[in-house]
Amino acid sequence: NDNFNLFLSPVTGKMTIVLDDSLSTHGAYGVVPGKNMRSEFGGFVKASYKVTIMKNVDLMTRIDLFSNYLNNPQNIDVNWELMISMKVNEYLSATFNTLVLYDDDVNVPRKDKNPGPGIQVKEVFGIGLSYKF
Repeated sequence: NDNFNLFLSPVTGKMTIVLDDSLSTHGAYGVVPGKNMRSEFGGFVKASYKVTIMKNVDLMTRIDLFSNYLNNPQNIDVNWELMISMKVNEYLSATFNTLVLYDDDVNVPRKDKNPGPGIQVKEVFGIGLSYKF
């Protein structure tokens, strides 16, 4: 419908390409150390939902899920985004965006100095000025 969208792909591929040699040497983003590419075969689900919460306030959320059939299919890669956008007045708007990532093949830094799989979170708050000519 106009607010909800669902995409299912039981057979798909996922590729991670690391062009920076210093990152690929360390095996960043789940690639084998020294390699520049990682290929995965699995299933993919994408769902999105958008709704107007109240006048001038919109909410949009999207989630992507991927399961690698060939390596630990029970470990689901998650990419979830939530965005709230507001039109404050004729000239001012604001957005709040949160992105949550999890991929058990990607090692993230930890306080105990032992990198491993973990949740990555990014939050952005923006204020914009707009004027129509």
